[in-house]
Order: sequence, then structure tokens, then C-alpha cells
Amino acid sequence: MSLDGGRVRRAFSLAAPGYDAIATLQHQVETALLERLEIIQEAPLRVLDVGAGPGRASALLRKRFAKAEVIALDLALPMLHVAKSRTGWWKPFRRVCGDARALPIADQSIDLLFSNLCLQWCDDLVVVFDEFRRVLRPGGWLLFTTFGPDTLTELRQSWAAVDESPHINVFIDMLDIGDRLLTAGFRDPMLDVDDYELRYSDPKLLMRELKDIGAGNADRQRARGLTGKHKLAAMLRTYERFRADDGRYPATYEVVFAQAQAPELSQPRRGDGGDIAAVSVDSLRAQLKARRQGT
Repeated sequence: MSLDGGRVRRAFSLAAPGYDAIATLQHQVETALLERLEIIQEAPLRVLDVGAGPGRASALLRKRFAKAEVIALDLALPMLHVAKSRTGWWKPFRRVCGDARALPIADQSIDLLFSNLCLQWCDDLVVVFDEFRRVLRPGGWLLFTTFGPDTLTELRQSWAAVDESPHINVFIDMLDIGDRLLTAGFRDPMLDVDDYELRYSDPKLLMRELKDIGAGNADRQRARGLTGKHKLAAMLRTYERFRADDGRYPATYEVVFAQAQAPELSQPRRGDGGDIAAVSVDSLRAQLKARRQGT
């Protein structure tokens, strides 16, 4: 899959004013990721929030690490305009417009890199993780979430019954995410998955929410123009089979949680000869296989 970066930026720019009001899932996952900061024993001095959006997590990170400099980075400038209201008058967090693939941040200058539900919008995680390693000091922490391939499975299956065009973005498997972390040389990566479910009185409300929050289809191979009413009606009929006992329609999100530490400067990236990090790809494969089998 190849993502249209310009479309992603435009979509989130348009969504910025009303984003917080409808970002229910993003807020739930953000809370869970913030709880995982307990693993950090030494308070960071510089924190980078990648994909900060309207700055909610950045403000909470500043509150948690009162002595730290917090940098909120986002691809969409209007999101950072909204975030300004959260900076506060005392030691405000910095707002930087930039791309995760080319961070405008100095080498080895960050103690904690935090990113909530941003990386699914980056189609080359090898480049992104290389950038994360570059800006993190040795031993610095990386904590992030992203969507796994079972995200929006109900909507994906319903569209697949109608045509072969990509209507939902393709999300990367936990195994592949772990493999890319190892390739970048990150130490002791730990990954796990949680499922979240939202319910709607009508599938069209889900589709509207995805558009309003900026999370539309950014696949370069997507069909152009408006979807025909007959195709839409056929998709909605297929979605009927997912209707829950309460009469509402579920939307499942598979969320991958990951944490790792930046390696020493002398440690190379993983080569073709095998892994150099402590957690093997085989162990990640076993975790994923057990999850798929429901064990």
C-alpha cells in the first residue's frame, strides 16, 4: 500500500477544529498508552510527541514530567493551532510542524518519544524508526500505538463483498512492526495487542465520523470520485450481518502497543545475517499466531 501524504495532511487539517469532540477511541488509547509510562524509572528531560494532533497528550506529558521540555509535533499545522490553547502560560510545550519521516529534531536529543495512533499514516516504518533512533539518546524510550490489520474488519469485509477497490487503509501486522523495530536496532522491543469496539446506530454514522476525524481512505489506489449509491446500499446490506443484539453496529479497532529503547550509538542496524536485539522475530510470530488462534 502507498499512502497519499498530501491527502493525509489535508484531511487532518480540515478535521482539526472538531477533532477532540469526536476522538473517543483516540482518547481511550491515549490513556492506556500514558499508563504504560510507569516503565520509565528516570524522568525524561526532553519529550517528543509525534502526531500530537490538538495537543491533548502533550499537555498531559508536560503535567506528568514537570521539569521536561515537551515538543508537540504534527504534520497538520491547523492541529497545532488548536493545540496552542493547551500550552499554558507557564513553561508551555513547543509546537513543531513536521513529518515523522524527516524529524526537524537534533540527533540524540530526546529522552522519550511518545506517539499515539499516528504511525498508521506512515507507509515506510523503516524510515520512521530510523528517524526515531536518530533523535533518541542511547537508552531513550520509545512508546507508541498504531492500528493492526483487523481494524475496521466489519467495514472492510462489507466493502469487499461489493467490489475489489481499497476502501479501508491497510494496516501493518504486529509481527512486521516488531521486525522493523529490530531492523532499526531498537533494544528489547515489547509488543502486544488490545481490541477496542465502538458501536453506532447506523454504519453511515461510522463512515461520517471517520471522515470528520480525518481518518478517510488515503490509499493511492483508491477509487476516485463519489461512491455510487447502489454500491453503498449493497455495502450497508452486507454490514447488517454484524448487527449486535442491541441493534447497533460494531466497529472493531485492533490496537498495537509497542515499547523499546534506543540502542547505543555503536550498535549497527540489523543486517541480513540475523537479529541483533534481545527479542527475536520468532517470538513475535508466536505471539501473533496465538492471538489469531484465540489462545
